Amino acid sequence: MPGRVFQARPLADLARALEGAGPGDIAALGEEPARYNIAPGQMVVALTPDGLRRMRWGMIPVGRRNARGRPVMETIVNARSETVFDKSAFEGVGRAVLPVEGWYEWTGERRKKTAWRIRPRDGGFLCFAAITDIWAAPGGQEVAQIATVTCEPNADVAPVHHRMAVILDPRDIGTWLTGPPEMATPLMVPWPDGRLEVTPAEGVDWSAP
Repeated sequence: MPGRVFQARPLADLARALEGAGPGDIAALGEEPARYNIAPGQMVVALTPDGLRRMRWGMIPVGRRNARGRPVMETIVNARSETVFDKSAFEGVGRAVLPVEGWYEWTGERRKKTAWRIRPRDGGFLCFAAITDIWAAPGGQEVAQIATVTCEPNADVAPVHHRMAVILDPRDIGTWLTGPPEMATPLMVPWPDGRLEVTPAEGVDWSAP
């Protein structure tokens, strides 16, 4: 379940890897610095049905309620695939893709934790399935928000965490972004075993974005 992600390559590389992204998106966004420690609450570049957009990672659930009608209080960073299409807290959300080069997980006891870097064995990007909405901030500002969708881990990730992000094949991006739930649901499965590399995350400045 991604708690930190990294994306250090140029936006032009990212756009080439994504269906639906184009040169106009890069011109509108400007260049993005290399980022090796992206945390919830920070801005990320995500692909929406309208192209690449900057969005806040973490959905402030103002006005959202759970199945019992109670307000959802915690910021939603990750949404479970098992309930994302039928949980009342996610009613009316849109869909997006968060492209990253990988993410981090931790194992061990507090103050003795080991950080692990998870990335594709063949390089390139991982396309995380995500949901989105708009937060009406005080003063009338509107903030686009995103939360990643998670599922059971594959054999690569299971030794370090009990959940992982739903990773989309680039050919399925269009279906995830605009397809009906009955077509998007089968995409929310663990990434095939053997495609991810899990290694100790050495040399990361955890105080820097």
